[in-house]
Amino acid sequence: MSEAVEVTRVLDRAHRECWSTVLASVVRLTRDLDLAEDCTQDAFVQALRTWPDGIPGNPGGWLTTVARRLALDRLRRETNLRRKLPLLVEELGDTGDTQQPTDPLRLVFTCCHPALARDSQVALTLRLICGLTTREVAAVLLIGEATAAARITRAKKKIAAAGIPYRIPADRELPARLDVVLTVVHLVYTAGHVAAGPELTRTDLTGRAVELARLLVRLMPDEPEPQALLGLLLMTEARGDARVSADGELVLLADQDRSRWDPQLMAEGVSRATSALQRGHGRFALQAAVAGLHMTAPSWEQTDWQQLVRMYDAMLVSWPTPIVALNRAAAHSLVPGADLTAVLTELDALADEPALAAYAYLPATRADVLIRMGRTTEAAEAYRQAVRLTANETERRFLTKRLNALQARGAQSWSASPASRRPR
Repeated sequence: MSEAVEVTRVLDRAHRECWSTVLASVVRLTRDLDLAEDCTQDAFVQALRTWPDGIPGNPGGWLTTVARRLALDRLRRETNLRRKLPLLVEELGDTGDTQQPTDPLRLVFTCCHPALARDSQVALTLRLICGLTTREVAAVLLIGEATAAARITRAKKKIAAAGIPYRIPADRELPARLDVVLTVVHLVYTAGHVAAGPELTRTDLTGRAVELARLLVRLMPDEPEPQALLGLLLMTEARGDARVSADGELVLLADQDRSRWDPQLMAEGVSRATSALQRGHGRFALQAAVAGLHMTAPSWEQTDWQQLVRMYDAMLVSWPTPIVALNRAAAHSLVPGADLTAVLTELDALADEPALAAYAYLPATRADVLIRMGRTTEAAEAYRQAVRLTANETERRFLTKRLNALQARGAQSWSASPASRRPR
């Protein structure tokens, strides 16, 4: 492997694993999101130029040191240095470390300040804590790229204008921000669980989400919803190895080898979810309950679909979103003796939801239901739509294979197959 290729590989890994900690450390120093982001990006550019002479033993530490030095140089050149200097002295006097374990969580809480609009909170956090591009943020939130860019810009301006502090809030302030913080951490995990691009999963994003969830549990040990979110993520992580076959193809939950599920992650996830459900029935506790029902079922065929529908019904009361309604309809379709015509009516009604206009799982679910109804021509068109909408190459290959098989063999060959909905 050439030096240039090795540098690119290491730097790409550092970007995936260290972006948020480098950025958060610089924000702690500067209290200026735009300046911190610029200096963090410049540090990566400088690494690309200098690392061919020797890759540092600690890439993340090198990037943090350089980014902070660049930020200090920029601040010294600013005419408002005198105003900013007390903040710098206070911060550097607190700790000589360039990074603190809570830095990423501080940054999340800053982005989730109640002065910001909810949609801007989520977009900004995904941009800063994950280093996602604006296009990737838009894909996660199911919005246009221009809309995502506008939300991020508005949020940064609001933080600067309002002087929103960079810190973990006091105990009395935490409840007001908890729900959006949990939502953002969950979206970070979602962005990595089915990533845009060639790989099914971005483990840097899923790992970061699990890390943030653990920090939240330590910060708020008596709150059930952080426990529930962590349990949900751990149960999903437990299935990770079984989601992809030996040849790199997607394996649906219906067909996964359950012996490949990680028993330690399963046990911790179920334990945390159970603890959360004993103390409350918030939306993350209910999502964790859904994951737990899948995890503890002996097989796909023995899954308690009726109970899953009840979980989604409860979720729709506190969290009436189109995606929850879609998942509820998918579970309903798998209840023994379900009226598939009624399910299809539910799915067709969801097609009018703007939030699902670019959501590949809606047409994919419709295709599955249509196949079981014997309406293969319509199912094929639904699969074509799902193929067009998915941003993940592994999923696209899977959906294309299903489409080709449907066209080649007709509906009869599908009748004995396990009904399956969105990939997991």
